[in-house]
Amino acid sequence: MVGQPAFSSSQWTRTRVSSLLAIDYPIIQGPLGGLSTQRLTASVSNFGGLGSFGAHGLNPSAIKEVIAEIRALTSKPFAMNLWVSMEDEGAHTSGGEAFSRSLAPLATHIQTLGGTLPSHEPYVPIKFEDQARVLLDARVPVFSFIYGIPPKEILDECRAQGILTIGTATTVDEAIGLEQAGVDIIAASGFESGGHRGSFLRSAEESLTGTFSLVPQVADAVALPVIAAGGIADARGIIAALILGAEGVQIGTAFLATEESGASQDHRNAILTGKARRTGLTKGFTGRLARGIHNQLLEELNRPDVEILPYPIQRGLVRNLSVLADKAAKPELIPAWAGQSASLARHTNATALLQTLVSEVANMTHAFSNETEKRERKTSHGLIK
Repeated sequence: MVGQPAFSSSQWTRTRVSSLLAIDYPIIQGPLGGLSTQRLTASVSNFGGLGSFGAHGLNPSAIKEVIAEIRALTSKPFAMNLWVSMEDEGAHTSGGEAFSRSLAPLATHIQTLGGTLPSHEPYVPIKFEDQARVLLDARVPVFSFIYGIPPKEILDECRAQGILTIGTATTVDEAIGLEQAGVDIIAASGFESGGHRGSFLRSAEESLTGTFSLVPQVADAVALPVIAAGGIADARGIIAALILGAEGVQIGTAFLATEESGASQDHRNAILTGKARRTGLTKGFTGRLARGIHNQLLEELNRPDVEILPYPIQRGLVRNLSVLADKAAKPELIPAWAGQSASLARHTNATALLQTLVSEVANMTHAFSNETEKRERKTSHGLIK
């Protein structure tokens, strides 16, 4: 069971999450997958939150370079994020015929944009264990992960080196499993979240629990501190998460809209102008269930007759179109990640976003404290029976 939520304008920052991570504010920037940047990670950490970098798509040597670049920009704690499960069943055996069938709904778009149709190439995997080895050797401050639980020897080495671990749960059972494995903090990720659903005990389709239903259940089920993730984009969401038992929040889409992120200008504009108000779940973008802006591409790839390749084969296939569409400023044909609270995003600068969040949470908790004190005084004087 989690402790009582803090409502004081000065005490809301003093949680086990902020203490363990050695940060000033219990605000974690979502890792954002391939749209992470060293600049965004460092900006959030320098302000006093926890910047994160999604490195699952990088080979070990590239991860090593990213860590060095982040450390050149900040001396504060930051997180590197990996996927424990790097491929779907069938990725190694998926062949040319399936590739051609899955290419069919993309082919016209690729050719219209002046591209050459890709041909099938054998899958070359990147191993999670090799990526994790880089994080261990670099002694990163925080190692966060989704899609499973790392092997015991990796978690043991993290503890031995003082590397804090954040595991992601989309269900209560996953949270319990993470606690039993010995992780330090659990991120309870609701289905409102943009990007991939990191489920690992059951299918993602069977693990679609909303953040504000998931958080209190996880907080009741485990003794570890909980971070609320999914659908949180402003001070109201932060306070609600704390009331429900979280001791920190993870914010993704609001940071994705800032100029420091790796999102394209069209992608950021879609979030900031309200075009991202409608989102949808799809396997079509990468092969794994994820939430993105509802656009022409999502709609076409969600048709029942479209064959979707295993992750990451589908991701590589769609990239042949998305790179062209991005250059041609065709946002309707780009996989654009966004959570269900995308329309709450207002800031184009990460530091300004953090300043607003901290200021508004302080103001709202101060007002709440004052109202509570008034009620208590009235009660003590017998004015409320």
